[in-house]
Amino acid sequence: MQVDLRILRFDPERDERPHWESYSVEADPKLDRVLDLLHRVKWEQDGTLTFRRSCAHGVCGSDAMLINGRNRLACKLRVEQLGTRRITVAPLPGLPVVKDLVVDMDGFFDKLRSVQPFLINEGPPPERERLQSPADRAVYDDTTKCILCAACTTSCPSFWAQPSYVGPAAIVAAHRFIFDTRDQGGDERLEILADKDGVWRCRTIFNCTDACPRGIRITQAILEVSAAIVERGV
Repeated sequence: MQVDLRILRFDPERDERPHWESYSVEADPKLDRVLDLLHRVKWEQDGTLTFRRSCAHGVCGSDAMLINGRNRLACKLRVEQLGTRRITVAPLPGLPVVKDLVVDMDGFFDKLRSVQPFLINEGPPPERERLQSPADRAVYDDTTKCILCAACTTSCPSFWAQPSYVGPAAIVAAHRFIFDTRDQGGDERLEILADKDGVWRCRTIFNCTDACPRGIRITQAILEVSAAIVERGV
């Protein structure tokens, strides 16, 4: 099957603005993923094409892109799932483009760090591990699945409108520790997220949940954090 692959290209050393370039690529719709098509373009047609990828198995999150208008992982999306011979690929929206499909993730990771996504416990360390019941673990199990691909944050209209918004991914990272019974930094994180650029910018339109390649119930997690802010009187 011949696929018309259109890629939004941008090289800051030669281009004034992004532009579309088309490539005709042979594909097996049942076996080939969008990442395979990008590889064929780079290896066989245009070696200047630039994109990120690492594990190619949906674990590292590095190849998140805007594919046919929706944020997806190129390594997980098969051609047949798109149901068309014409495929468009563009960089994640809302982040500065470094080159072609590579975006600058520094701001994204700055927001992630701002919510302290690590265990805070000032008590003396136990001889072995800090124990937790299966029921307590289940409360935040869903938000442990995040692979930091940024697909959720860059699909959010609130983030597009106000880049200072901390974004869904950071809230998911905070949720994972706020509801961890072994952690002692929950109130501090809730205070951070009670800011005008925190959870209250969410408009619950579920774009983030739809974009998540790990199936995390992101909007639900944001609402749980919002409820915790109110309940704890932060």
